[in-house]
Amino acid sequence: MTRYDAFIKVIETGSFSKAAEELGYTQSAVSQMVHSLEEELCTTLISRSRKGISLTPDGEEFLPYIKSVYHSHRELLEKQKELQGLQGGIIRIGTFSSVSCNWLPGLIKEFKKSYPDIYFDLQQGEYTSIAGWIKEGSVDFGFVNPEAVSGLTTIALEDDEMLAVLPVGHPLAGKERVSLKEMENEPYILLDEGELSEPLNIFRNYNIHPRIQYRVFDDYAIMAMIEKGLGVAILPKLVLSRCRYDIVLKEISPPIVRTLSLAYKDKRVLPVASRYFIDFILESFHKKV
Repeated sequence: MTRYDAFIKVIETGSFSKAAEELGYTQSAVSQMVHSLEEELCTTLISRSRKGISLTPDGEEFLPYIKSVYHSHRELLEKQKELQGLQGGIIRIGTFSSVSCNWLPGLIKEFKKSYPDIYFDLQQGEYTSIAGWIKEGSVDFGFVNPEAVSGLTTIALEDDEMLAVLPVGHPLAGKERVSLKEMENEPYILLDEGELSEPLNIFRNYNIHPRIQYRVFDDYAIMAMIEKGLGVAILPKLVLSRCRYDIVLKEISPPIVRTLSLAYKDKRVLPVASRYFIDFILESFHKKV
């Protein structure tokens, strides 16, 4: 455990005591490590008050560099395990709910049959945050829409159609297909996907302006809201395939399709476990085609 680990964990948890609990150290030990880092950098990184902790201006400036050292150290440990053979290690993946609920459980289960001692760290986010995590090294690779990222290698896995989601009894529920124009005046619940929203892009292309009443991060929260009649939405078919809500799904005219891809920075320098899992994912999708 390094001073960098302690500092990052304090920032992540927002508390010295919570960081100590998660790291298995005393609060005093964590405080001493952070203080040692501050002495090394000749500044104060964290400000404490009754409201909690916050980064000082210098802390904000140093944070990206400390994160870089922290992630490099983790990669060094993974490389050590790689040289000892694929008997252990951790695979860090950036993902979102439709993938983590529908694809990853089965893929992980099959992979662990061959490599039972591999651990997985799944970080849930949206396209923009996942791309950022990959670039800074917080995750080894992630799932994204390639239109939402730049500066990364992307490999397409599957096209995912998007569907209109309506409350039961809605006037549009009896139609075979729902047009974007018909949804324009309905209270719209927007899935927050970062800087890219496939539905909003299509709306803009057709000069249609939906009445966005809610902006929500979680697909399942949106389904629950629609079940209560709060509005309509457009969601990916992948997440709707496991729907347990009393809602109506309709094809959209014109259709909206997103491409789901793997993304990584440089596969050659990834931990061996992550490289193996990427190859396993690609092989699995190749068999489905």
